[in-house]
Amino acid sequence: MLNYFAEWLGTSEPALRLLFSILLGFPLAFVHRCYVINLSPSMQHVYFTFCGVSLGYFNYGWDVTHSLVCVLVIYLVLLFAGGTLHSVIFSFVFLMAYLLIGYYCTATSDYDIKWSLPHCVLTLRLIGLAFDVFDGSKDPDKLPPDQKKTALRCRPSVLQISGFTYFFGGFLVGPQFSMRRYLDFVEGKFDEKILNGNPSCVRAALRRLGLGMAVLSVYQVGSLYVPEKFLLSEYYESMPFWKRLLGVGVWGQICLNKYVACWLISEGSAILSGLTYAGVDNDGRDRWDGCANVDLWGYETTTTFDGIIKSFNINTNLWAAQYVFKRLKFLGNKLLSQFLTLLFLAVWHGLHSGYYVCFLNEFIVMKMERDVIKMINENSTSKAIVNNSALKILLLVFNKVYVTVMFGYCVVPFVLLSVERWWKAYASVYFIGHVIYLGWPLVQPLFRMAIPRTEKKE
Repeated sequence: MLNYFAEWLGTSEPALRLLFSILLGFPLAFVHRCYVINLSPSMQHVYFTFCGVSLGYFNYGWDVTHSLVCVLVIYLVLLFAGGTLHSVIFSFVFLMAYLLIGYYCTATSDYDIKWSLPHCVLTLRLIGLAFDVFDGSKDPDKLPPDQKKTALRCRPSVLQISGFTYFFGGFLVGPQFSMRRYLDFVEGKFDEKILNGNPSCVRAALRRLGLGMAVLSVYQVGSLYVPEKFLLSEYYESMPFWKRLLGVGVWGQICLNKYVACWLISEGSAILSGLTYAGVDNDGRDRWDGCANVDLWGYETTTTFDGIIKSFNINTNLWAAQYVFKRLKFLGNKLLSQFLTLLFLAVWHGLHSGYYVCFLNEFIVMKMERDVIKMINENSTSKAIVNNSALKILLLVFNKVYVTVMFGYCVVPFVLLSVERWWKAYASVYFIGHVIYLGWPLVQPLFRMAIPRTEKKE
């Protein structure tokens, strides 16, 4: 039946099976709210483990045992060495090596929906767990706020780790969340916001579901006209140069909508369960964005690359900031820490060359964007021009077109993966992005002469 519907929709059976599994999170969350939430934490761990393993088996068969092996190994590591630096190093090396071997054994020339997909989510989750237990062994007064919020004073049991790993609202495609949040949820600290009266989480969950299905519909319709291999077609190569550039931007937006849709739907089931509670806002309304992985409004309206990063794959970026970037502080070089963090994310995504080129693109793009913004803000004349109300709309349109086109340019290797594909796509637009961003250090002194510093640095 799934194969029939996959052919009818023009997609693959694994993709449809994954979507169906993410949607199953809503009835599973409803069952939890009605029947399981008042049971003991241990029974809730069992429920989440059973649901997650079942979904894993439904999608990947007996390959789900790879996740079970990692859960058991990390439990034993934390049991005998939890709270030590050695446990963190071993967990990091073991989990990343297991993931990379999995990529090597399952990789093809295309993006594959295999057991390695949820396993990459699991890898970050369990590495973060080892760090949290390590942080819990330190003096709380010496921890920074983000580590203090996630640190674990006690070593978790195997049931706690398995429930945390296989929670249906985050096992397959994310989002990332800490063990501390999961334990607060299971131990009933959010119950008064989940069960009493007409809880606001229901409305928030359905809103995310609706947004997810809308974005998925845009992707499904858009991919009929602009498929993933569009940039490799003869029709694309025959376009005028300016149309090819605009086409890259439209293509990038359509391709990434499938990720946005999955994150929104998965987050919706996590909201419905109550895991994502994040206190109240300034107006006293409940917030359910504790595990938000995409800020859809910010993502669609931002006019900077920094805005895209802050609104896209939010929890993975926060995880990388907390567990990689900030842990590299001892290097004493912020730029080097950023580069190594992006390198880690590229390795975590897989072995295809496209991932490494994509994250290199992010590094050089952000370097130029920060330099340009800094120059403008340090010159009173350019700052006045940018803030001129008469030019604001014109600049807004220009920046939006620029960011859309160049963001699509940057994700070309991420989608096309293999070197012969992304090289051909970049050659079609004469590698214009790399000419601009790699050439920036050479022309930056000229821009500094044209826009000299006139305001004191704050």
